[in-house]
Amino acid sequence: MGLKGTGKTKQLVELVRKAVDEEHGDVICIEKDKVLTYDIPYQARLIHASQYGINSIELMCGFLSGLAAGNFDITHVFIDNLFKIIRPASEEDLARFLAWMERFGQAEGITFTLTVSADPKDFGPEVTKYLNQ
Repeated sequence: MGLKGTGKTKQLVELVRKAVDEEHGDVICIEKDKVLTYDIPYQARLIHASQYGINSIELMCGFLSGLAAGNFDITHVFIDNLFKIIRPASEEDLARFLAWMERFGQAEGITFTLTVSADPKDFGPEVTKYLNQ
């Protein structure tokens, strides 16, 4: 989480590359549009959320559930700039979504890493506890 221009996407791309090299499963990267096409290694599955009409927390949860149901080998899902794909109505909605991802990831053996363009100071502990410091 950080303001626009702080290098979040660059870090995410490096983490995707590392996951592809080190993990023994399928790596997924979700972005809104076709921005990272040439940055993400071909071994990772790059998904453009705009092609699937993902525009709400509920649709994102359903989409992630469908990915996991269709592929038991997913080890890591990266989401670039969550607020460009979906914009939670409130901080509580975002906290619920992050908590859902944590529970779902633990149940399915999937690690989730995402970027959010926002100032961490604007959020309380229910959201900031998920920040990677």
